[in-house]
Amino acid sequence: MTPEEIRQTFHVIEPHIRRTPVLQVDPHDLALADAGAAPRRLVLKLEHLQRAGSFKVRGAFANLLLRDVPEAGVVAASGGNHGVAVAYAAHTLGVPARIYVPTISAPAKIERIRSLGAHLVVGGDRYADALAAAQEWVAHSGALPIHAFDQRETLLGQGSVGLELADQVSDVDTVLVPVGGGGLIGGIAAAVAGSIRVIGVEPKDAPTLTAARVHGAPTDAPTGSIAADALAPRRIGDLVFPITQSFVSDVVLVDDDAIRAAQRVLWQATRLFVEPAAAVGIAALITGAYSPGPGELVAVIISGANTTPAAADPAAPLPQP
Repeated sequence: MTPEEIRQTFHVIEPHIRRTPVLQVDPHDLALADAGAAPRRLVLKLEHLQRAGSFKVRGAFANLLLRDVPEAGVVAASGGNHGVAVAYAAHTLGVPARIYVPTISAPAKIERIRSLGAHLVVGGDRYADALAAAQEWVAHSGALPIHAFDQRETLLGQGSVGLELADQVSDVDTVLVPVGGGGLIGGIAAAVAGSIRVIGVEPKDAPTLTAARVHGAPTDAPTGSIAADALAPRRIGDLVFPITQSFVSDVVLVDDDAIRAAQRVLWQATRLFVEPAAAVGIAALITGAYSPGPGELVAVIISGANTTPAAADPAAPLPQP
C-alpha cells in the first residue's frame, strides 16, 4: 500500500468528504508547559468535523466506491463511528445498509445510525460480538461486508487523513494517532511512509497494538476503557500490523482519568467537545506519556465527536506527569 495508491483513492472519495481544518494551539493553553511536555508548535487535525462525525467516513466511501456492491447492499459491525460512517455513505449513494453495534455503543451514535435509515441491530457486549453477528448476516444475505479497519479499501480511505495533514502543515515532525483496530494509524503510516514520525496512543485498558508489538503478531487484548466503543476491538488488524511495524515509531498508553482530563482541557482551551477516543493524543501530552523533543512540531489527530455534549468541570484536577 503506497502513498500514491492512497492519493488515487483520495481523488475518488474527495467529492464526498470534507477537507477538515487544522487548528494551531498554543501549548500553554493546554497546560503542556506545566506538564513539562510542551512542543515547539502544536496543531490539531479536526477530523471530528468530518461528515458523519469522524474520520471513518473516508474508509466507508472508499469501500462503496472502489468495490462492487451487490443488490443486498452492505453490512458493517462497529463500536459506533464506523457504523455511522457506513450508514451515511450508503444513504448518500442510495445503497441498503445493515449495521451491527454492541450494547456499549454511545446513544448518540446509535441514534445517528437510525436517523440515516440503516437497519440497526444492537446486541452483544463488545465489538467482537457485533462482528460475529455481521458475519452471519453476510453468509445468509450475500451483502458486502465493510470491515471497520482490516480491509484494504478502509485503510486506503483512512490514509487520506495523513495526506491532507502533510499538505496543510508541511513541517510536521510527529503525529499522535488514536489506536483501536488500527485502520487510522495504518492508513496514516502508509500515507506518510516514514516522512513523519507516527506515534500510536491507546487506552491502557484496550492495548491492542501494544499487545501485538509485545507478542510480535496480532493477539487478543483487554477491551475495557471509557473509549471502548471506539478503541476496543479484540485485536489489531492483520493487514494493519505489518504497516505499523514498518512505519510506527512507538505506542504509548493513557488511562481513563487522563482521557477525561484531556476532554476537559480541549473544551476549556478550544471549545472543542470530542468523544473520549478523540482525546487520547492530548492525554498523552498532558500526562507526559509522550514527551516531545526540543523544537518538535506535533500534530494530534482529533478523530471523532459522535457523543452528547456535557458541561466540562473547570475545577477538576489534571493528572500529574
